[in-house]
Amino acid sequence: MSDAVELQPFEAADVSRHIKEIPKGIQMIQAPAFWEKGSYGRGVKIAVLDTGCDKDHPDLKDRIIGGRNFTDDDEGSKDSFKDYNGHGTHVAGTIAATKNDKGVVGVAPEASLLILKVLNREGSGRPEWITEAINYAIVQKVHIINMSLSAGAEHEDMHEAIKRAVDKGIIVVCAAGNTGNKAKRFPAAYNECTSVGAVDFSGNKAIFLTENEEVDLTAPGVNVLSCYPLDLIPDRSEPYKVISGTSMSSPHVAGALALVLSFYQSKEQFNRPLTEDELYAQIVKCTIPLGGPKTAEGNGLLYLTAPELLAEYWKTNKPDLSQYS
Repeated sequence: MSDAVELQPFEAADVSRHIKEIPKGIQMIQAPAFWEKGSYGRGVKIAVLDTGCDKDHPDLKDRIIGGRNFTDDDEGSKDSFKDYNGHGTHVAGTIAATKNDKGVVGVAPEASLLILKVLNREGSGRPEWITEAINYAIVQKVHIINMSLSAGAEHEDMHEAIKRAVDKGIIVVCAAGNTGNKAKRFPAAYNECTSVGAVDFSGNKAIFLTENEEVDLTAPGVNVLSCYPLDLIPDRSEPYKVISGTSMSSPHVAGALALVLSFYQSKEQFNRPLTEDELYAQIVKCTIPLGGPKTAEGNGLLYLTAPELLAEYWKTNKPDLSQYS
C-alpha cells in the first residue's frame, strides 16, 4: 500500500461575479453570530499544512505571520511556500480570510496563519515532510493544526508527531476523506485527531464522504467559496474559486476552534489557557445532531450558537419531575 500523502481529487469552479460576501459555509456554522461576542480569533495561531498559500492575496496577506516549505518545490527552498496548486490558499481563506469589507471572510478573521507547505504543486507529499512540519509547528507554539490531506496507509513517525502535538496542547484537525466509502484515511483516522466530515448547505451528507467511526463532527464541504492564488485565476481582481471536499469542511472547524479558544480563554470566561481536551469538549458542545449515522456526522453539525439555543430551550422546557413518581 502506498504511503504517499495526497489531496483527494477535487474540481475548482471559476467565479464569474464580483465577490463581497460572507460565504454560505461561514454563515451556516453561525460564525457571524459568534463574532457578536467580540471574538474573532485574535491571538490564536493556526498552522496550515497544505500546498502553501498565496501570501499576496488581499484577504490573506494580513493574516500570514510566516511560512516554511517542506516539499521539493522550488528546489526545496525552505523560505518559498508559494501555492502552485490553489488548494492551500482556499483552505487558508476559509479559516481566516480578513474581514475587510471586500472579497470573502473566514471563520476566524483575526487569527494568525503559519503556512507550512507539505504538498507540492501536484498536491502530493511524503509522510516525512508532514512529520517534519508538525514538529516545526510544535516549536512555533501554534494552538491549532489543520491538515486537509490524507493517505490510505498509516505512518508511525507522523502519528508520533501528532501525539507530541496533542501532548503540547495543540488540537489537530483533519479532513475525513473523499473516497465515498468506509476505508479509513490517515491522519484523520488517528484517535488523537479531530476528524471532520462534510455536508452540503441543506445538511445532507456529502456523497464523497469517507465514513467511519473516527468522524468527530461535520461541517460545510460542498460548493465552498474561498480564496485562490492570483496567478491561478482568469481574473486577478476576483481571486476566488468554489471547491467541494472534506478538505473544505476541516478549515471551518479549525477556524471555529480559534473563535472558541479566543473567547473561552478571555478574562471574562475561564481566564486561563484551555487544554486540548477542554478545547475539544467546547467544540463538541457547539454541534447539532442531524439525525444521520455517527459514521457520517460524529457528534453533529458544527453550529457555534448551539449552547445558546440549548440554554433558551431550557428556559421554556423545564423537565417534569413528577411523571415517574
